[in-house]
Amino acid sequence: MKRLAIVNLLFFLAVSLYGQNLKSPDEFLGYELGTRFTPNYKVVDYFEYVASELSNVTHHKYGETNELRPLVTNMVSSQANIDNWEQIRTDNLKRAKMMEGSPSGKQVGIVWLSYNVHGNEANSTETAMKTLYELARPNNSKAKAWLENTVVILDPCVNPDGRDRYSNWINQVAGTTPNPHPEAAEHNEPWPGGRANHYLFDLNRDWAWQKQTESAQRMEYYHTIMPHIHVDFHEQGSNSPYYFAPAAEPIHEQVTDWQREFQEIIGRNHAKYFDENGWLFFTKESFDILYPSYGDSYPMYNGAIGMTYEQASSDLAILTDEGDTLKLSDAIAHHYTTGMSTVEMASENNERMLNEFASYFDKAVSNPKAKYKTYVVKGSNHPDKLRKLEEFLQINHIRYGKSSTKKPISAFSYKAGETKNVSVEDNDIVISSFQPKAVMVQALFEPDTYASITNTYDITAWAVPYMMGLDAYATTERLSVSDGKPSYAAPEMNVGSRPAAYLAKWETMEDAKFLAEILKAGIKLRYSNDEFTVNGNDYGRGTLIITRKGNMHLGNRFDSVVKEAATKFGRSLNSTPTTFVDSGKDFGSNGVPFLKAPRILALRGDGVSSLGFGEFWYYMEQELNYPITMVNTDDFGRVNLDDYDVVVMPSGSYGSMLNERAMEGLNSWIRSGGTVLAIERAMNTFMGKGGFNLKRYASDAEQKAARNQTDEEKEAAALTPYAERGSRYESSRLPGAIFKLKVDNTHPLGYGYDNHYFTIKNNSSRYAYLPNGWNVGIIESEGSYITGVAGEDAKKNLAKSMVFGVDNVGRGAVVYMADNPLFRAFWENGKLFVANALFFVGQ
Repeated sequence: MKRLAIVNLLFFLAVSLYGQNLKSPDEFLGYELGTRFTPNYKVVDYFEYVASELSNVTHHKYGETNELRPLVTNMVSSQANIDNWEQIRTDNLKRAKMMEGSPSGKQVGIVWLSYNVHGNEANSTETAMKTLYELARPNNSKAKAWLENTVVILDPCVNPDGRDRYSNWINQVAGTTPNPHPEAAEHNEPWPGGRANHYLFDLNRDWAWQKQTESAQRMEYYHTIMPHIHVDFHEQGSNSPYYFAPAAEPIHEQVTDWQREFQEIIGRNHAKYFDENGWLFFTKESFDILYPSYGDSYPMYNGAIGMTYEQASSDLAILTDEGDTLKLSDAIAHHYTTGMSTVEMASENNERMLNEFASYFDKAVSNPKAKYKTYVVKGSNHPDKLRKLEEFLQINHIRYGKSSTKKPISAFSYKAGETKNVSVEDNDIVISSFQPKAVMVQALFEPDTYASITNTYDITAWAVPYMMGLDAYATTERLSVSDGKPSYAAPEMNVGSRPAAYLAKWETMEDAKFLAEILKAGIKLRYSNDEFTVNGNDYGRGTLIITRKGNMHLGNRFDSVVKEAATKFGRSLNSTPTTFVDSGKDFGSNGVPFLKAPRILALRGDGVSSLGFGEFWYYMEQELNYPITMVNTDDFGRVNLDDYDVVVMPSGSYGSMLNERAMEGLNSWIRSGGTVLAIERAMNTFMGKGGFNLKRYASDAEQKAARNQTDEEKEAAALTPYAERGSRYESSRLPGAIFKLKVDNTHPLGYGYDNHYFTIKNNSSRYAYLPNGWNVGIIESEGSYITGVAGEDAKKNLAKSMVFGVDNVGRGAVVYMADNPLFRAFWENGKLFVANALFFVGQ
């Protein structure tokens, strides 16, 4: 035994001595941190190196980006905590009520530090290497003491694809000596910039929706741990002092007093170090805790202390308005200080932090702070929508089931916008507020989010039933909920051996995916513009009519392609032995148009919103899975438009691309049968232009009336005190609210929709009804406003306006979408509008 003890002692001494020689980032990389930006692969190499040198540091790959870069974390703590990590982790999940049982081990806090979610806010990844080194360095006595009761998880780069896009660019354009002048090339990124990921999504707004692969993989990992503190490191304008918690109002009313208090405690500790160094900072401004999909709010709604830290952007070095030169090394020092200070406060407040965390979930399951105790989603909703809802609940670990309550209950109807009686049925999805994810349930489902002030940093409405187009109810009654999932009718394959035509209904995005699949396979088909009946079965507008006629060249492959595609997407498929209908138009009628597979061109590049383009690109490639040709705006003049059927213009400014000659060419192409899809600001390209009907107001009188102010209103605005200058614009604010549209679902753009649709509106641009086109989605009145922050003037101005419309131009059309149905990819119920625009309009 003595010999074994000596061997063990010698081993640990060797490890300890080896650790004393741990290379700093400067030594490992071969250059001083802050003198250049480090490529992602070298950052990962350093993280792997530190873990290989020290047994109290572990390395974990939790995923991979679209461009195949690894997503990794390192965990650092005391050796005892690392050895006992599984006990610590499962104890914590028990505190969060995500595992059965009670914690039984030592209380250890968990701090998660996330760096570089925005790729061009790149100093924080450099900081991550410095922070890892200092936490892991064996002779750092302060860090060693903190790690006795704290585990720190460091994610060096949440967005490697975006960061490498930025870092590769700036390392190429920056000279040997950084040029601090703001007009220098190294301070002006080319389109699309490095902020977003591969698909040009803002990953800091994707925590709840998890549409991007980075978010989905990170959140799966996150839920296996559930940290007590999460910090998101960012950058802001170069002339802004450093920002740290406490957060700004509005703070969601579900945020606890403790969460507010601990933000204050941490902020004051940061302030101590900043004051010692003479660094300026600010708190309680700009960055609120409301929108549930941020890297600070989502952890807050999951029991943690979520915080955003914002450092002024330096690139390598930049001259500020004060005449100082802010260097990358300065930015690293600031982020490093707040990171270490956070770990220090977690350690010092460890016992209370864990007790409050446990209390948060105890209250969630026993006495949630919620107006609505239960949410009921009717089983009569389309199965595709119910499946999509279940997926969403599962990725957020929200529990749901069935209720034994069968009596009618009083509940708020999202569709009707009022309280009414409703019966709970066996196949309804029932979500109780009495569960570990109680706060997430409230944040995601409450019909009306309360904002203490209207000056918010992001959108202010997102309730899931509106987002998914669900018939759902919120009740103040607590209903019993038992395990159990709704049962869905299996897709029916009611087909003959050699039918004249296959018929597939058009109701959801899954139908659009089916259509895309068979078009890519070369299937020719038609679709119905009117309701019809055949073989005693009724079919609605948009029904896909896949006739054998026109596909004879495929032989037996025709049947197999259609059936296999229907099976792949879970579509019900009927067939008919005849194209003669009982009522409506026979399939050979000119009123049953041939559906030509559209050749789609999508514009990207200078002038185009990178986020708007990314949303369309992601939709086409990852959701609809239909080919597009992406063309830079600089190259548009060289494109032969006759090679395309549809031109998609994501939100943006196209003035420099469409000069008078180019506009004439585009107009001629449209008149010859082309279709343009113009989204949000792209609509301005056509407004007031000859040959197009798009206007802000229907008449000069209407415009004058809308802008007319009473003498009292003008006087009140003129005499607004400077201290209240923000309030001058309150009445026109519209940061992101929900409005109810009246939908003409007899028009191809509206196929598959009810006669209403809830839109997320984050701009107050108004467009008059099209006098000679089709107004498919309109805001009828001020009463169309549903929820979210919207000024009274904004609501009044939007009354009697067009949101979705089709302008007939010669044999072609321009589809206008004043709101983006693909917003951040999470507004599920809007996506079919885009499929309709691409496949049906203009046919």
